[in-house]
Amino acid sequence: MDTKYDIDTDMDTGDGRPIVYVRPVKASDLPQEMRAKVGDHDTLYAVHSTAGERLALVADRRMAYFLARQNDMEPVAVH
Repeated sequence: MDTKYDIDTDMDTGDGRPIVYVRPVKASDLPQEMRAKVGDHDTLYAVHSTAGERLALVADRRMAYFLARQNDMEPVAVH
């Protein structure tokens, strides 16, 4: 398969909903001022645009997917 695609930063699912990426973030990797606010969570979940901009940071994976879908975005897991 030699088909080339021009993938831009405004990818969507074909029905107008933009794709966003959900990935785990270790609380210990966050800046100190943010770590003070996350309580006892070891892992949080970030929602990112296809351009890499962090759109949200939430306590659990289900909430990240829910948040994305409530805002007409299509969440995709990043490993």
